[in-house]
Amino acid sequence: MWSGNVGEQGGAEGFRVKSTVNEDFESNSKPQHCIMDEFKLQSVDLQQMRNQIRHKTDGLSSSTLVLRRGQAFTVQMNYEGRPFDPMKEKLIFRIILGPLSVEVPVTRLGQPSLTQWSAVLERSILDPTGPHALWVSLSTPASASVGVYTLQMKVETRLTVKTYLLGQFTLLCNPWCQADSVFLQSEDLRNEFVSNDFGLLFKGSPGNIVSRPWLFDQYEKGILDICMKLLQVSPQHQADMGKDLLNRSNPVYIGRVISAMVNSNDDKGVLMGNWSGDYKDGVNPSKWSGSADILRMWAETQFRPVKYGQCWVFAAVMCTVMRALGIPTRVVTNFNSAHDTNRNMVIEEYYNEMGEKLPIGRDSIWNFHVWVESWMRRPDLGQGYDGWQVLDPTPQEMSGEMFRCGPAAVTAIYERRVDAQYDVPFVYAAVNGNVHRVIVKNGKVLSTSIDKNRVGALICTKHPGSMHMQDITSEYKTEMDDSTVHTLSTDVRRGEGTTGIVAPQGLAVSLQLLKAPVVGENISFNVIITNKVAVPKLLRKHVNAQNKEYNRNPTGTFWEAHGDMKIGPKETVTIQHEISFKEYMLMEAEEDSLVNLAVVIEDVKSQETVLASEEFNIRSPSLDIQVQNEYVVINTQQVATVTFTNLFSTAVSGELIVACSGLQEKIQTRLTIRPRETMRMPINFTPRMAGAKMLYASLVLMNPLTILHGFKTINVQGS
Repeated sequence: MWSGNVGEQGGAEGFRVKSTVNEDFESNSKPQHCIMDEFKLQSVDLQQMRNQIRHKTDGLSSSTLVLRRGQAFTVQMNYEGRPFDPMKEKLIFRIILGPLSVEVPVTRLGQPSLTQWSAVLERSILDPTGPHALWVSLSTPASASVGVYTLQMKVETRLTVKTYLLGQFTLLCNPWCQADSVFLQSEDLRNEFVSNDFGLLFKGSPGNIVSRPWLFDQYEKGILDICMKLLQVSPQHQADMGKDLLNRSNPVYIGRVISAMVNSNDDKGVLMGNWSGDYKDGVNPSKWSGSADILRMWAETQFRPVKYGQCWVFAAVMCTVMRALGIPTRVVTNFNSAHDTNRNMVIEEYYNEMGEKLPIGRDSIWNFHVWVESWMRRPDLGQGYDGWQVLDPTPQEMSGEMFRCGPAAVTAIYERRVDAQYDVPFVYAAVNGNVHRVIVKNGKVLSTSIDKNRVGALICTKHPGSMHMQDITSEYKTEMDDSTVHTLSTDVRRGEGTTGIVAPQGLAVSLQLLKAPVVGENISFNVIITNKVAVPKLLRKHVNAQNKEYNRNPTGTFWEAHGDMKIGPKETVTIQHEISFKEYMLMEAEEDSLVNLAVVIEDVKSQETVLASEEFNIRSPSLDIQVQNEYVVINTQQVATVTFTNLFSTAVSGELIVACSGLQEKIQTRLTIRPRETMRMPINFTPRMAGAKMLYASLVLMNPLTILHGFKTINVQGS
């Protein structure tokens, strides 16, 4: 473990204030008269390829050697003159991190250490015809700080001290090392949550889930260096470099720094949020396909915020940074996520008597909200809270005077440990909480109903090793409460279910979508009304549809239907409605638009009112991608075909973008497709990395305004 002045959450083991370098490697390698009894260092090889393969960092692009902590690496030193004699000269590695440094003498005997820096002579070769060589095994502690280190060699003799600059190395967390606080037991899970550079983000609504492909891009050129720069630009580093570097031994601390730095609200962070629908001076969040473009744009503009992000973009970029730093991370979606501003665990929703949802109150339910979970030990919380921790970079509420959230232990959320650091009450409210729905008329309450199961209806992530969804709701919350008045049919998650409110009086009403809505098609649904008493009734029906942003209350009504009807004793009546595509066409290009649909039924005689509502997304059609040759080989050109059939009644035009994880540069092309025409676009690509990879395509249409996505996973074979 670290020792010394530990600050908040860490310390430095054997570090002291950095002194100036008195001689670099080049100045020592100038030609001199050969003196046979002098040991003279000639060159040093940091064995980059060999070390990075051993440390599972091969593929990460950096200007330095990239290593994982808690693991030895080998340095080869070539020298001239007489053989190395530990009785006559001392070899001391000097390891420097900002204002901190540690000196590590090379020993002939010993084992690599997991708790302190150590250097052990592996072997020595005397070459009579050229330079002699020493191989030294350097070990880093499993609790060493993440950062970019400078490596020096000091050669001390009885008369001289010479210092040589050997180079730099970037040190990352090590989920393969049992002593590291991010250790993950399963190799399959390490491959998924650290090594995998693509994934799925889930959006939409529980009844119509959209699988959104994303390229995490942690192997793209320069991305690791940008992730390290993100730590360097943080307010914590700028305020107290030494303290920040010491604290970087702890993934809890790193997670809080990154959570704040992914948004730009209090610092020189990466992304600016925008939920207005107006993205003219930036990029529509729905158009991003991966993290590399965003991180590069941030670095190339001297850390000006990139415009724009929404929750899934913030979370995906954070996943990239954490995986690059070696911290196992996955992206999680919470459907019907409560933003409970007053922390009372109750979300109030107001409707008028015509079924229109009213923008009253600061609380809201986001149709979906996306955050990340990172895997780490939590010794600060005591026993039982290691494992997945929620980190949320979307700027919603402040935590410790900065816009960030977490790490909140998922187990603490499940156990309602609202006293546990960090931000457990906020995340607990996001997945739990009751919804009070109120019908008002002229300032008077006509009726109220309580929905206990809507919030946190489904919490999910990508299933490890496949492109399917994994339901992790049970990790956050117990089973649904059967006493609730809200009924959720078994089919609702497939998009064909029924939701409704059963009132205690004489009427019951529910809404039923007849199929999952798709852009370009009409929306068909039923209103089902049941008269629970043995007398006929005269009813007044109000049906209302409003456009909705996923994170706030709906805007104005775009479709409505009203009418009177009679219902017999104990009768159930089903009324079908249809909303045409022209009536809901989008004003801004979105990958899936959302609708708040509500019906209010009024008993004309008793003035009893009953409400049923459904929020759903209208998903875009998908693009199909097929690869010509299923056997894909590294560095060999391949052909993929992107297919899309225009089902709209008019010609559509837009821009097709094809991107690939670890494959090649983006391909962009403009095209127009006639009504009912099928587009087949061949794409040539050359894989640059072996392993599981993803081809990704998006088509941004201008008429109608919508964004289509498609993906294909391929397994690239080594040569």
